[in-house]
Amino acid sequence: MLDKNSKIYVAGHNGLVGSAIWNNLKQRGYNNLIGRSHKELDLTDQVAVKKFFDEEQPDAVVLAAAFVGGIMANSLYRADFIMMNMKIQCNVISEAYAHGVKKLLFLGSTCIYPKNAPQPMKEDCLLTSPLEYTNEEYAIAKIAGLKMCESYNLQYGTNYIAVMPTNLYGPNDNFHLENSHVMPAMMRKVYLAKLIHDGAWDKVAIDLDKRPVEGVTGSASHEEILSVLGKYGIYNNKVVLWGTGTPLREFLWSEDMADASVHVLLNVDFKDVIGIEKYSSVHFGASTDGAVDRNNSSGRGGAIPSLGEIRNCHINVGTGKELTIRELSELVVKTVGFEGAVEFDATKPDGTMRKLIDVSKLHSLGWTHKVEIDDGVGRLFGWYRQSLTE
Repeated sequence: MLDKNSKIYVAGHNGLVGSAIWNNLKQRGYNNLIGRSHKELDLTDQVAVKKFFDEEQPDAVVLAAAFVGGIMANSLYRADFIMMNMKIQCNVISEAYAHGVKKLLFLGSTCIYPKNAPQPMKEDCLLTSPLEYTNEEYAIAKIAGLKMCESYNLQYGTNYIAVMPTNLYGPNDNFHLENSHVMPAMMRKVYLAKLIHDGAWDKVAIDLDKRPVEGVTGSASHEEILSVLGKYGIYNNKVVLWGTGTPLREFLWSEDMADASVHVLLNVDFKDVIGIEKYSSVHFGASTDGAVDRNNSSGRGGAIPSLGEIRNCHINVGTGKELTIRELSELVVKTVGFEGAVEFDATKPDGTMRKLIDVSKLHSLGWTHKVEIDDGVGRLFGWYRQSLTE
């Protein structure tokens, strides 16, 4: 168990989930937290990561850092998505092990599941059929990450837990149109289309100065601004969104995700996830001071045939509820106060048609979500408008 003085490294502490986890830990009285920006520590640099662990010697690690984006980004940067994420995971997990970290929490994504997985998706449907092509590289990297955690636990008796959140949204979300996820991208498009229709060019300028689009800022001419925004389906009182609007999606408020993550970090061990009855004869291969003993075979759960096959030890994190992209757009339109037209371009990809997860394992471990989607969309829009004044 981690006490309030435990040193916890949150990798990706400036991101959507990492920042929420950081704040959640603070609220619970965990103040010995370490964070490094990408400029301060490049997690793809093995030498730099080793040096960081040598100096800081954290007791626990939350691996929330990742190279992420939506359908467009996944399609354009396929090599980057698999290579960058694999480097980050390999460096952090291997150094965590080498430095005797007591607990590690790895954050993945529900895109790990097959494209045509039975709905709602249970943890056991992992690797049962092909992945969605548009985010295959990212999914493969995340599957490798959760398998690293599982395999270290089985070979060395470590206590590494992997959680797989559904689509997340919330404070510190990415609203850059070139590489953002569906909800923030949709919200910004609708907001800008409304501002253009209202003739509120001063507010359009503030928005583009804060988050330029392809290098175009608020100082550009109205024609330049309309031209670049048109590439992303943003027009005067009209928004064009990718796909048919029929795919179903589940969304989880990032602060709920953080609460679930911290709950698992503090209260759930590997033996709880795979079943105490299976693991009762196996002792974690760690010494009393928390340093992992590489030679302690008693920690090698996977080496004991009587335990059978141990896999799919990750935990889904979500709401267990879904809505269509079209329904989401209607919710965003209502929240923003947009009275224009929303059209869907069916020539663009939809991605996976349905991605609802089964959260019964999470519920059995003592956690359920609190923020419903209607309330969450309003909160996100409030955060976005506030961010433009900072």
